[in-house]
Amino acid sequence: MLIRALKGESADFGEYDVEDSVEPKTYREIFPFTEPPKMAWDGIDIPMEIPEKIWITDTSFRDGQQSRDPYTVEQIVELYKYLNRIGGPNGKILMTECFLYTKRDKEAVQKIRELGFEYPRVSGWIRASKEDLRVAAESKVEEVGMLSSISDYHIFFKFKGMSRSQVIEKYLEVIEEGLKAGIVMRAHVEDCTRSDVLGVVVPFAKRLMRLSEKYRLPVKVRIPDTLGLGLPWAKASLPRSIPKIVFALRRIAGVPSEWLEFHGHNDFHLGIANATSAWMYGASLNNTTLLGIGERAGNVPLEAMVFAYAGIKGSLDGIDTVAITDAARYYRRRIGYHIPSYYPIVGRNFNITRAGIHADGALKNIEMYLPFDTERLLGVPPGVSITPYSGNAGVAFWINYFFGLRGNEKVDKDHAGVMKIYSEVLKKFDTGEALTISDREMLLLVKRNMPEFFEQNKHRINPI
Repeated sequence: MLIRALKGESADFGEYDVEDSVEPKTYREIFPFTEPPKMAWDGIDIPMEIPEKIWITDTSFRDGQQSRDPYTVEQIVELYKYLNRIGGPNGKILMTECFLYTKRDKEAVQKIRELGFEYPRVSGWIRASKEDLRVAAESKVEEVGMLSSISDYHIFFKFKGMSRSQVIEKYLEVIEEGLKAGIVMRAHVEDCTRSDVLGVVVPFAKRLMRLSEKYRLPVKVRIPDTLGLGLPWAKASLPRSIPKIVFALRRIAGVPSEWLEFHGHNDFHLGIANATSAWMYGASLNNTTLLGIGERAGNVPLEAMVFAYAGIKGSLDGIDTVAITDAARYYRRRIGYHIPSYYPIVGRNFNITRAGIHADGALKNIEMYLPFDTERLLGVPPGVSITPYSGNAGVAFWINYFFGLRGNEKVDKDHAGVMKIYSEVLKKFDTGEALTISDREMLLLVKRNMPEFFEQNKHRINPI
């Protein structure tokens, strides 16, 4: 089927029938359960087809809340403001997904709407039931995502006694009711990376496209890599290959790129790679959460996909990257969320050097150990943390950073005061007096060993 589609031949499923099966297709040769999942390769390559337009979507208030204490209404509103800032005037954070069930959920959606922002648009999330759909319709959201569990692990063991085709008909019935009410529906094909893609997912998607034609409304398809089992490589075989899933939905089922959304999880550290590959092979939308907060090992981090977007498109297209830093600061200070120091982009150590050889390189050229201008793009200048291995260069870099010295003002690693300070630093570590040297301690060392310099420049000290 894939080969026929690659050749441009018709890949017809007749009357779009789902292939029923007596036994569940669990792919035991790939997912043995008692061993790590296997990687299988079919050697079939498919072309990259990056859509003309790509966007980031958000599920911080849905999937992001499932793994933590619920956000307060105030927190949801403030985080939504950050999403709006990050996405910029062009709405590159296109949509955010919210629960609609509780009084708090409904109040949060109402407060968000009162802000009057065009982006991110608000989307609802429901289970495949008409009662849930009624709740969504009452909320007046313009788009609703519906859980549509698709693998045999779910169909055979969640819906006992129902066949594949019966489960799919149940989904289609609810989706059609939503379309009748004028709601843009989005099918979340849960556990897609363990599903029978050609036998179930593609026929289901074809039926969705027929409903879209009938009601003249978009019907979107979200591809959830529910357990993080997806692989970003085109030559990997189904059901794990994200490129092949996207290809099958686009070229065989006929789902337009702008209606295709990837939703990744990070169980095997491949969330960002899989999300990037979804863009590169034809899905326009990537679903994320702020800081990757989500079920189990987390979701695809929104901030990571901002930089992936810029890398693919060659431009930020109005995205405000400094707002990412501000959002992280809000998480730390107002929500009390701990961001690991080594967390990419917003972790405290992201642009901090400890190694003396790195600090020496940074003294010579700041670009040597930085991937981009962190002060310009994140509002965070590069820094140094003093350890026994920082060397004179590390001390000099710390002084230049904390006193905001530029150009010829900078002190050199061979400055007598710098060497005195590093000597004291080594003594503190050698005697066991210190395990770390804080920034406040460093300022005292500068004041003691470089008194004239300190008095002349103390007004320039960066806040600690």
